[in-house]
Amino acid sequence: MKRILILGASGFIGNSLYKELCSYFDTHGTYYTENDFFEKNHQFHHFDMETENISILLENLKPDVIVSCVRGGFEAQIHTHFEIINYLLNYRKKLIFLSSANVFDAFTNYPSYEYDKTLSQSVYGRFKIKIENALLRLPNKQYNILRLPMVFGKGSPRVKQIRAILDLNEPLEVFPNVVVNATEIGKVTQQIHYIINRNRQGVFHLGSDDLVHQRDLVEDLTRELGYENPLFKNVYDSNFDRFLAVLPKDNKLPKNLQISIQEVVKASAKL
Repeated sequence: MKRILILGASGFIGNSLYKELCSYFDTHGTYYTENDFFEKNHQFHHFDMETENISILLENLKPDVIVSCVRGGFEAQIHTHFEIINYLLNYRKKLIFLSSANVFDAFTNYPSYEYDKTLSQSVYGRFKIKIENALLRLPNKQYNILRLPMVFGKGSPRVKQIRAILDLNEPLEVFPNVVVNATEIGKVTQQIHYIINRNRQGVFHLGSDDLVHQRDLVEDLTRELGYENPLFKNVYDSNFDRFLAVLPKDNKLPKNLQISIQEVVKASAKL
């Protein structure tokens, strides 16, 4: 049985992934904030990347696959991922790195595909690119780069934030000129499960296969959530449509693992 280590398994994506994988693999996870449930669960390990070296945990657990969903200071994350790369090289293991559509946020005229050149104007995007570039120097079988657009889903931070703002009768900021795609947490965890199971290699774009204006997406979602007359505040950062979307072309997943914007909306509004 493969041993999986999820970095950031207490977060929204990491914890959903743990629940998806734990019945099929020897699945372990890290957490940072003190938590009685995680402390009692021997599959979870406390890890503070600001003060600890990940190599100690890796030497003790010897995971076959590491999935990185961790959040935190960028410098500490970079140091941690370079330690992981040393482990991969020494033991011939694999890292699945969850990256972001923001690695393309300097390109605004079209959506981006798996092997397009990355270029970012944001600190967040440049940080993700730094780790991606280090992984791209490894043999193909030792890494996956999974680029995610906005992740929605039942109980997701994005849906909670939308509900909180609208429940206060505050206006919700929307971007009518930004063209995006999106995904839903249940589909993301199934996709990662498949990639691990089939030993798929390389770069994957795990977004919906269709595009939508960000305002239209939020409008559809609020309607599905049951808000009849939500307040919107339009934010225009350009006179033209600006794309921030990651579409699959070279590494497409099977049809049952693909998702549409409408499916994202429906799944995110389920009670």
